[in-house]
Amino acid sequence: MGHQAANGPLTGLKVVEFQGIGPGPHVAMMLADLGAEVVRIERPGHQPMNPVVERARHRAAVDLKSDEGKKFVLEALKHADVLVEGFRPGVMERLGLGPDDVLAANPRLIYARMTGWGQDGPLAQAAGHDLNYIAITGALDSIGAKGELPIPPQNLVGDFGGGSMYCAMGILAALFERQSSGKGQVVDAAIVDGVTSLMSFFYGQPHSALRTTQRGAGLLGGAAHFYRCYACKDGKDISVGAIEPQFYAELLERADAPAELREGQMNPANWDDYTERLAKLFATKTQAEWTELLEGTDACYAPVVPLDEAKDHPHMKAREAFVEHGGRWHTAPAPRFDRTPGVIRDSAQDGEEVVARWAEGS
Repeated sequence: MGHQAANGPLTGLKVVEFQGIGPGPHVAMMLADLGAEVVRIERPGHQPMNPVVERARHRAAVDLKSDEGKKFVLEALKHADVLVEGFRPGVMERLGLGPDDVLAANPRLIYARMTGWGQDGPLAQAAGHDLNYIAITGALDSIGAKGELPIPPQNLVGDFGGGSMYCAMGILAALFERQSSGKGQVVDAAIVDGVTSLMSFFYGQPHSALRTTQRGAGLLGGAAHFYRCYACKDGKDISVGAIEPQFYAELLERADAPAELREGQMNPANWDDYTERLAKLFATKTQAEWTELLEGTDACYAPVVPLDEAKDHPHMKAREAFVEHGGRWHTAPAPRFDRTPGVIRDSAQDGEEVVARWAEGS
């Protein structure tokens, strides 16, 4: 993909990102991957921490507390379409860069605020991280083994699932609305809100032994013998997700499973016993042998692949889900577009030049 110019669906969109951690940089990466021009305001002396998530940025070292720094940022925001910040509520206001100040100068600006607890509420000023945010939403309580403590799901559910994805969607929705109103607005993207929205399916379903969010229980929580992971002979793991009866039948047939397992698939009373039997069966072959037998069939099977090996899985390889760029492997832009595909681009310390160009262009 090399050093291509932007071609994605967001080409022409001007974004100002304030350096932060967690979901904020991920929002800016997604917008940049799809063509947006992102000027990243960084503290002087900052070195990029994550070359994948911090790609495709026009970096500018700025002291936000100096008059000169503030003047530069206000100039950038006067011409920008989107602002992305992830400070605690009130920090931008104290810098003189709050929504009232900035939207007065640029009423069309989409002012996106990415936080854990949100802009208001009793916890808004408290420190926290992904794990704490997903803890109060009901999501964390459901993740882990029965009778054991909840397991942090990396920071996928909070920071990225309920955080950056909802922030990016909020920005795009506000941009769409701006086409008819001509006005920008503030997007309050709180991880607690996004994760609560992610839990909608579970909140809305009728609860039963099959469909429960109790830890380590239910069909989707790790209790069902047909929807879980198993260890193989070589210590590697596999996943089976054969929920529908025809897929379950295919799994049992291809794996040469004991005949008794064919009855009572959806009766939770059978699950522990059936799990034990399947565990014994799956332990008789290596992961590669099971993959040879089951992958690509309707048995709903996939090997459990470590992240650094994912790029070599034949399906991921065929789709170029990981791309080599500048001597390093990157995750490919997503989703995909047929006319205006996203591309991976390098970052450069040229934020000042880009802002000068924005000012001239207006």
